[in-house]
Amino acid sequence: MEKYDVLEPGHFYHIYNRGNNKENLFVEDSNYSHFLNLIKKHISPIADVYAYCLLKNHFHLLIKIKSSEELSSIKKINLDKLSQPFSNLFNAYTKAINKKYNREGSLFKVRFKRNRITDLNYLRNVNLYIHLNPLKHSFTENYQEYLYSSYKSILSSKPIILKREEVIELFDDKDNFIHVHKENEQSDNFKEIE
Repeated sequence: MEKYDVLEPGHFYHIYNRGNNKENLFVEDSNYSHFLNLIKKHISPIADVYAYCLLKNHFHLLIKIKSSEELSSIKKINLDKLSQPFSNLFNAYTKAINKKYNREGSLFKVRFKRNRITDLNYLRNVNLYIHLNPLKHSFTENYQEYLYSSYKSILSSKPIILKREEVIELFDDKDNFIHVHKENEQSDNFKEIE
């Protein structure tokens, strides 16, 4: 049986999942927006979002679970079941998709993957991996313009739920954030991340 990292307060995680039987999770633009709204509703109360990328048949999130102190002030949060908000997100999204497209059954693979991020270098690499993922899977030739990734949002000045300043700090500044992404466009260094 596959081992899953336990979600614990104060730690970074790479969260990802794909469609059941390789089915598409997102069919049209409104699906992506709905999923991001559900992240805001279900995940933002328990975790800070550092990066995301939504692709037709899978998604990636880079999150940091809030501290025990922050979580203790939230009603109905069980520190031993920090995966529950993710289940709520996936169930809410599946119900919406099933209703909209007249389908039945599970949309996602049974359990979502979660890898604890253990050091700063790994944290930077997961960020790069997530933003370069549309290019890696040939969903686009220009990851900088891909609509369903946090890359553009991090560089914008519009209000967002992402930890923009903290992400940019990981790369020292905006210029280096852009440079390091460009430098790694063709890299195969990220095979071990999933």
